[in-house]
Amino acid sequence: MAAKSTILPTYNHISNYSTVTQWNTKIKQAIKQNQLQKSLNYFIEMKQNNIQPNNLTFPLIAKACGKLMNLCNSQIVHTHVVKSPYCLDKYVQTGLVDMYVKCGCVEGAYKVFDEMSERDVVSWNAMILGFCEMGFLGRGLGCFDEMRVSGVEADSITVIGLVQLGGLVKDVRFVSGVHCLGVRIGVEGDVSVGNTLIASYAKCGDLGSAEKVFSGIGFGCLSVVSWNSLIAGCGYGGELGKSVGLYRRMLCYGFRPDGCTILNLLTSCVQREALNCGKSIHSQGIKVGCDTDIAVLNTLISMYSKTGDVCSARDIFDSMKERTCVSWTAIIGCYAENGDLDEAMALFQSMEAAGQKPDLVTALYIISGCGQIGALETGRWIHSFVVSNKLHSNLVVSNALIDMYAKCGYMTLAREIFNSMPKKSIVSWTTIISGYALNGEFKEALDHFELILELGLTPNHVTFLSVLQACNHAGFLEKGWECFQLMANVYKLCPQIEHYSCIADLLGRKGKLREALEFVQNMCIRPDAGIWGTLLSACKIHHNVEIGQYAAERLLEIEPQVAAPYVEMANIYASIGRWDGVSKMRTMMKENQVTKYPGQSVVQVNGRTHTFTVEERCHPADLLICDAIDGLSLLLKEKLDSASIEEMIISDT
Repeated sequence: MAAKSTILPTYNHISNYSTVTQWNTKIKQAIKQNQLQKSLNYFIEMKQNNIQPNNLTFPLIAKACGKLMNLCNSQIVHTHVVKSPYCLDKYVQTGLVDMYVKCGCVEGAYKVFDEMSERDVVSWNAMILGFCEMGFLGRGLGCFDEMRVSGVEADSITVIGLVQLGGLVKDVRFVSGVHCLGVRIGVEGDVSVGNTLIASYAKCGDLGSAEKVFSGIGFGCLSVVSWNSLIAGCGYGGELGKSVGLYRRMLCYGFRPDGCTILNLLTSCVQREALNCGKSIHSQGIKVGCDTDIAVLNTLISMYSKTGDVCSARDIFDSMKERTCVSWTAIIGCYAENGDLDEAMALFQSMEAAGQKPDLVTALYIISGCGQIGALETGRWIHSFVVSNKLHSNLVVSNALIDMYAKCGYMTLAREIFNSMPKKSIVSWTTIISGYALNGEFKEALDHFELILELGLTPNHVTFLSVLQACNHAGFLEKGWECFQLMANVYKLCPQIEHYSCIADLLGRKGKLREALEFVQNMCIRPDAGIWGTLLSACKIHHNVEIGQYAAERLLEIEPQVAAPYVEMANIYASIGRWDGVSKMRTMMKENQVTKYPGQSVVQVNGRTHTFTVEERCHPADLLICDAIDGLSLLLKEKLDSASIEEMIISDT
């Protein structure tokens, strides 16, 4: 391996250290104090003083390069190893394997590993964990099988690596199997193994097993990491109540929380109703003293964003002394997700001005925000940004662009991006089908679904939902029912509430209200407000008071403070002249203190978003807008009057 450059500039002075042991001690101390660049400086000085590194020096330097994640320096160190008498030393080679893994160069790691004449469990672990961390799961398992065949016994580090792999792929049976291996080789009592099992079981959705492992760790062996692992597990499952309960128990038992505890608690706060709890956790973070930790601050921005408190998220961002790309992305995502694309774009430009380069996630937030409000002009600009920064080849970005253009009503460009993709996932196919359905191109949506089946791809829940929505809007009852049966009977996918809602809506639109009601009553899951709202809307279209009353009663049981069921039922009564019913609905709304909020429209002009509310007169261009609307209304009236006269003439003749 050739490497002509040096790690650092040369030094002209002569050091006082004369033995390799003294240099190794200095290098080791620098690494221990996390002064990694300093440790490399010592290595260069050592070479310049004609002190040759030994088999203890190279593993230390490899560790420093790995922590720095600097591939160039790693290759230079490897060159020095090749020229030394220790190139075949298993400890030195194991250090090189670990160094390359930490630098993300798994092939370089495997090349060193493959050339090793002697491998111990540490060498095997370094390679197995390297494959797993880099996402080469099959190669990681293959390496483990080779290790067993070679007669090397697994240890606690092997078990930890494999358990992490199981959590990564969310395979609870695999995690359970590795757990059994750990019991067989006698490492189940290792607290690090236990903590990893807790985290992986939780990631796989098996919180029960995670709790059993936690309970099995002796109280004297429990650490803050153990509590953090289980709290994080509850967060994965959205169990905010359990997370907070565990935190309280942790405090009662005398354990002091750390930054990871606060981070794990914050990640559980993903619903708007969790805002108050999130604020309490924020207060706990201040008490613990981790409120200046940049990772905690970034997570707080994300938490406040998800719970709808944009002002608090912005206050935290503005108060940050240091901002990373993650910080900027979090606040940009906050505004984009909450519908304020103008501020998101302003922050995007400020981010570039501050010298921070927007990454793939930043671009995805802007693309998603454009799709939400139909901002085609901004969407095309961010598309150009993505192309100029060579992010367009990323599958996730391509899928997001298809979705954005579809939501903006520009199916021509969405189709072009889809057709130009060299590799398409089931998400890509689902996105284009959803786009066609959204834009009324139902035949194209169903044709693409047929292509999925012909290509042997496996549709998922979202694919079937997109197809059912296409059938719904097109009124294809038989095709919709056929897809629903295909999903449940052939692909063994359990229908979710959204799939049931589509079929109920399809039956309702076709006027088959009795069948729709029977379908809803026989569902395997409890109908929600959306299902009853769908049925109520169908009753409004077909003026069915009896089923409408039943659906409205069920809906009011779930959402008594929402105006929609009262208004819909009042409209049904009005359509058949039942004014007593209309009056009754209005009275009920007053008694239950139900407020009907006015609708809003969003229009984007010259890159600026404008929101209009019914009867609102506060826009700067209000007079011009009203004059334009009046003119359009007059033109429309003239057209309608002309059409009526033409119809009269035709009927007379």
